[in-house]
Amino acid sequence: MSQPKSVGLPTMLVRGLFRRCAHCGGRGAFFTGWFARAERCKTCGFKWERDLVGFRLGAAAMNIIMTGGAVLATMGIGVIVTYPEVPTWPLIAIVGSVALLVGIGGFPTSYTVWLAVDVRMHPLEPEELADAAAHANAQTQAQ
Repeated sequence: MSQPKSVGLPTMLVRGLFRRCAHCGGRGAFFTGWFARAERCKTCGFKWERDLVGFRLGAAAMNIIMTGGAVLATMGIGVIVTYPEVPTWPLIAIVGSVALLVGIGGFPTSYTVWLAVDVRMHPLEPEELADAAAHANAQTQAQ
């Protein structure tokens, strides 16, 4: 299997937003369920957890950033739409619901977006590329 060509950060981020592999763009690359992850990309064999210190912390931070952005946007829109008599408790309930939905619903996306950032900051080593290619070839031959 030939290796995917190198792409820029915007392309990798869009791939992450759609829960695709940052390396090859394969669909449903890592998640087998909402919270369950496969060890490798089903398409290219890329091992998503690269034994780099802090990867999970970065993914959690990405989830917090995404959730915080959604909360701020919801709060801002709610205040603008209802000004001058802002209904405090209904707005708190709506913002809290958005925080829960985006926080939990955005879990897989936060991992794949962070993976895109991580791959851009720490490009794949030749050993990782060879390992991914070997795993992808083994998967292809097994099918």
